[in-house]
Amino acid sequence: MLEPLGRPCDTAPAMLSRFHAHRSYLQYVQRLRKYTLRLGLALGVAVLLFTDSVWRNQAPAVHDMIARMGIVLILICIAGRTWCTLYIGGLKKTQLVTQGPYSLVRNPLYVFTIIGVAGVGAQAGNVTMTVALAVLVAIVFYAVALQEQAFLAETFGQEYQAYAERVPLFFPRFSTWQEADQLLVRPELVRRTFMDASLFLLAVPLNDLIKWLQDHGWLRVLAHLP
Repeated sequence: MLEPLGRPCDTAPAMLSRFHAHRSYLQYVQRLRKYTLRLGLALGVAVLLFTDSVWRNQAPAVHDMIARMGIVLILICIAGRTWCTLYIGGLKKTQLVTQGPYSLVRNPLYVFTIIGVAGVGAQAGNVTMTVALAVLVAIVFYAVALQEQAFLAETFGQEYQAYAERVPLFFPRFSTWQEADQLLVRPELVRRTFMDASLFLLAVPLNDLIKWLQDHGWLRVLAHLP
């Protein structure tokens, strides 16, 4: 658990030291998140190698519809994460951002990533992979968001408490929308976010390659998923 940043007997150097300790802990949590997601991705690919959609032969139209919806979800993820970066500009731990997508939900980057991961799973043409990957990532992000919430509450105090009471953690509340008068945009960060999110589109050719290998006997299908 994170210790409170401010205590009545704290000196400024002590508070600064505690702030850096909290920030280092969050960096550790973020690294753990990345490792967990990479492991989950590797497991997901392993499952894809030896499974197929029950709809591919029984109802090709259903299979194709799920896959196309997945591409739409990935495009929403790319656009959404880029939109978030226009607002946050790398200020997440130094300034409280409460406008644009952050006025609808406190963790819009995570929400859009979950949508994108669901789109990646949908490329398999079945609902099972779509839901399984999305739920796995949502669990990881929820755990990380709780740690970040504690850090932000201790850093920004009443300002964050008021923000948290108004804006949900993960499920958007559209009635709280607030537009920004102007934005300080970091083009490099926006470009990097766009390129990183666009990597989700690699799921399309990867899934096609897996199905080709299965159809030609290079990979054995052990289960058909609905």
